[in-house]
Amino acid sequence: MQRFNTEEIQEFETAHAARLRKLAPECMVLLKSNGDFPLANTGKIALFGGGVRRTIKGGTGSGDVNVRHFTTVEEGFENAGFTVTTKSWLDSYGDIIETAHKQFVIDLKEKAKASGVPSFVMAMGASMPEPDYDLSLEGDADVCLYVLSRNSGEGSDRQQVAGDINLTETEIKDIKALSHKYKKFMLVLNVGGVVDVSSVPDVDNILVMSQLGTVSGDALADTVLGKTYPSGKLSTTWAPIKEYPSTEGFADPNDTRYKEGIYVGYRYFDTAGVSPYFPFGFGLGYTRFEIEFSAFSVEGHSIKVTASVKNVGKVPGKEVVQLYYSAPEGSLDKPFQELAAYTKTVELAPGAAQDVELCFDAADMASYDIVKASYLLEKGLYYVRVGNSSRNTHIAGAIEVTEEIITQKLMNVGGSPDFEDLKITAPSFSYTEEAEEKASAKVVKLDSKSIKTDVVNYSSAPVPLDGNGCSFEDVKNGKAALDDFVAGLTNDELAYFCIGDYPDGAMAGSFVGNAATTVAGAAGETSCRMKNKGVLPLVMADGPAGLRLSTTYTLSDEGALPSGATLPADMFDLMDEASMKMLGIDPESLDVKAEDIAGEKYYQYCTAIPIGTALAQSWNDSLCKDCGDLIGAEMELFGVHLWLAPAHNIHRSPLCGRNFEYLSEDPLLSGYIAAALTNGVQAHKGCGTTIKHFCCNNQETNRYFSNSVLSERALREIYLKSFEVCVRHSMPHSVMTSYNLVNGEHACNRKDIMTYVLRDEWKFDGFVMTDWLVTGGMGPKGEKYPCASAAGNIKAGNDVTMPGMTSDKEDIMAAIDNPEHNYPLSRADLQLAAKRVIQLVLKLV
Repeated sequence: MQRFNTEEIQEFETAHAARLRKLAPECMVLLKSNGDFPLANTGKIALFGGGVRRTIKGGTGSGDVNVRHFTTVEEGFENAGFTVTTKSWLDSYGDIIETAHKQFVIDLKEKAKASGVPSFVMAMGASMPEPDYDLSLEGDADVCLYVLSRNSGEGSDRQQVAGDINLTETEIKDIKALSHKYKKFMLVLNVGGVVDVSSVPDVDNILVMSQLGTVSGDALADTVLGKTYPSGKLSTTWAPIKEYPSTEGFADPNDTRYKEGIYVGYRYFDTAGVSPYFPFGFGLGYTRFEIEFSAFSVEGHSIKVTASVKNVGKVPGKEVVQLYYSAPEGSLDKPFQELAAYTKTVELAPGAAQDVELCFDAADMASYDIVKASYLLEKGLYYVRVGNSSRNTHIAGAIEVTEEIITQKLMNVGGSPDFEDLKITAPSFSYTEEAEEKASAKVVKLDSKSIKTDVVNYSSAPVPLDGNGCSFEDVKNGKAALDDFVAGLTNDELAYFCIGDYPDGAMAGSFVGNAATTVAGAAGETSCRMKNKGVLPLVMADGPAGLRLSTTYTLSDEGALPSGATLPADMFDLMDEASMKMLGIDPESLDVKAEDIAGEKYYQYCTAIPIGTALAQSWNDSLCKDCGDLIGAEMELFGVHLWLAPAHNIHRSPLCGRNFEYLSEDPLLSGYIAAALTNGVQAHKGCGTTIKHFCCNNQETNRYFSNSVLSERALREIYLKSFEVCVRHSMPHSVMTSYNLVNGEHACNRKDIMTYVLRDEWKFDGFVMTDWLVTGGMGPKGEKYPCASAAGNIKAGNDVTMPGMTSDKEDIMAAIDNPEHNYPLSRADLQLAAKRVIQLVLKLV
């Protein structure tokens, strides 16, 4: 750990920004192109839209990063040598937004007061919709960009209204006018998720810039100027919001029913034959590629396809090759196709080609049968498809399964819904050559004996650890076993290991990333109460767009005290007296400047990486591992052990306000990208990831008390699968559970998911923590469901309740040997949870 007592830009900041600037264009997706871009040189440029001067580097909430500075689009183009000719428009637009925001804050506070809740709770994630206005579109240039921006964040969901999912009348009018006025025009989308651009169909150039963190403006300027090129693909289908089956009933405050079952994203659109605006996996480039598959083979249970990718355009570029499979209809209904593998080429010069191999395991094509509690391959032909989007694939071969093969024998988990999952009877998507390709496809039989059935042995109740105890120093030196140390702890001491560090009788500051005392502004830490026994805490910092720490701090006997930004500056505008009281903020402290605080100042400026969705749009595991490596380096610098990221809940609906943090609608892509980030971070000594939010955290509305109602098949094949892929390919050190309930019980209190699935089926060996305040909640309590239980967390296999408060300790102690408690605990339960925490302390501290 290093402490920087100068505000000068450090070498690591410059180096990390340079790395991000190089990789960020791979996260951009070119949706439409007429060849006018890239530009050949700099010159005058007309820049319009909300994202020019008020560029969004990433969404709001715990995933935000307190950076020294990030480049706006305006700054990026000026840095590149362009002359921006629309300063007057940008000034006037800024005045309009300032006025609108002031009214937005007033209205929000009044709404909070009328509802009887602190304004901070009402404001969590709330984004002001883009207003309408009337400004003259003047700017001397041949080239024009309109940068449309949208923000969203933790605590609120998106809305099907103009200024959010839809474009405003002003945006539509201005974009249409500018596209006709300027010789070269591009619509740039500075967004974290889907927006409906169907109202501007005549725009010939559309680029999803996304939200790229520290280097946002510079990366866009590089891409428009042709110093680099976009090579991303959509990680989520873009379609009319009314066409998503998940739209019905979304954001119900009590029970959200996942009636679409396994038909999420492209699995629905392709199977139902519904045309999206832009399909899953789609993305253009400044050049064109041809993909031809040259070999298809099955060796045992391993399936391999070889394809040749050739750049047939005039400039360099990269292409993503995607492999899907289509399973036969049997007793279980199946999607039209599902992603099985992908790879991205190296940079290919014009005329250059590369042979790529895509491999996957036949068992990965198995579907879950609830009645049999098993994954199985049903009899029939499994077609393997290769292409560069879900709507542009061709059949490379077929695998014949001659008898039903059970790949895994499991147990039923997760409970049951009060409905039957959607079954699609409409004709699926097809294309002209499909029937002929099926008829001529090479068919290879799968040897059923090559697949061994995995029969899972589930754990039983833990056995108490007996012994007289030992010193922790002896454990660290290998002179004693950890079991001996744990056996010597009292129930009171064990309970403290199962709760985050907190001041007695209070939770002040714990929600705003201020619960840690070791690292200023860190989100929290495990208990500091055992320092007298030699057990140091694990320090946790929020993510997933970087490390969220206080920018400046001082040191005192109480630890590292933040004296700079912890919350975003504009969040304080939304604070009322009730909010400050709830968060333990002294109103007078807001007027104190950092330079007026006594003591030597230290500085922590972290780097903001692209948002999760942008990283997934790269379809590049190596790139994401590199981002993880960058985060790991900063964790080492600032003394952080656990990064509370990556977040990879499924993009069930574009309306989820936190989708920008998440990766994809597809569990395989989500899992591999999360694993790559994890492997990058955990290559650093003493650093680990905390994959989240486990599981079914797919809306923000009433998130502490929202019940996700779904079938076990959907749970396993869609919502658990991404976590399974990540665990099996990277073994993260920690998992964070979600706020929501799953079929009537809080996810963190479900032993079937926390222990039987996570540990017994997937062999996870780290520790599990809750999200912050799941046992206390923020704001009004649920209309239908209670808070989670700290004792229930331990019983389920959720080892630590964060950030910790007095009531958590009381709940745990009351549950010990108490059969009347909803979640009775034994001393062995406490020992097991505490042991897992201490094991990670031994590994990381």
